[in-house]
Amino acid sequence: MAIVLGPNQYGKAEIRLVTVSRNGSVHTIKDLTVSTSLRGDLADTHLTGDNAKVLATDTQKNTVYAFAKEAPVGEIEDFALRLGRHFVDSQEPITGARILVDEHSWDRIDGHDHSFVQGSNEKRTTAVTIEGSSAWVVSGVRDLVVLKSTGSEFHGYPKDPYTTLKETDDRILATSVTARWRYTGTDVDWATSFAEIRSTMLKTFADKHSLSLQQTLYAMGEAVLTTRPEVAEVRLSMPNKHHFLVDLSPFGLENDNEVFHAADRPYGLIEGSVLRDDAPEAGLAWSTLPAF
Repeated sequence: MAIVLGPNQYGKAEIRLVTVSRNGSVHTIKDLTVSTSLRGDLADTHLTGDNAKVLATDTQKNTVYAFAKEAPVGEIEDFALRLGRHFVDSQEPITGARILVDEHSWDRIDGHDHSFVQGSNEKRTTAVTIEGSSAWVVSGVRDLVVLKSTGSEFHGYPKDPYTTLKETDDRILATSVTARWRYTGTDVDWATSFAEIRSTMLKTFADKHSLSLQQTLYAMGEAVLTTRPEVAEVRLSMPNKHHFLVDLSPFGLENDNEVFHAADRPYGLIEGSVLRDDAPEAGLAWSTLPAF
């Protein structure tokens, strides 16, 4: 029996980067978490401890900071592409790179040029994979919490001896959306594309009368693909943030869908992908990313 080294990669995880762009008294904040991963001819460091081909993770961290100074960060997709291509082009043993970026939101305080308030926990994300001269971009959003107080039903499901859930034709529907979409290429107006995709998903969630969270998930993905030709595939993960009607009858009160208990766990987890039937091959776009 032989023992061999399998697929491997290494890098610097969760580099915190904040930049301030100063245009006179008007400042703009970029708040990012960047993770780098490199692949290639790295067997020697695993098998013999020879580090001659290992670009130190500390160097990778320093590169992130230096790149943020040398040129504006700009859109996170462009920043990740620049970093990934740099590592592959500048280090002969390195044949592939994966750059993950989360962007944390800050909103300008009304009437102030350089004061900000942190937005919600929602994060804009991107995952850029470089392999040789090829590049794949998967962007998205995480922790996008949405709720509608009506326009949602759930009924017609199988009943067995363990079923206690009551059918309903009017319920609160709430979820925390994690969405990732695979682009067909890299010649994209990233800012416009992100804004339009996010707006489309929110509008579909609000407008679609829902008979199940699964139906809503598909409708959101379908709407993105219908309106955004630069997107080949959408993957969504949507936990059902349950709101249960409180029984107020012991107090002689009627609860007409007004008072709820918000339960954080356990929760239903609905996941799925929506893609064009003629979508180009994904290549390495989803490699090392969660399925959803």
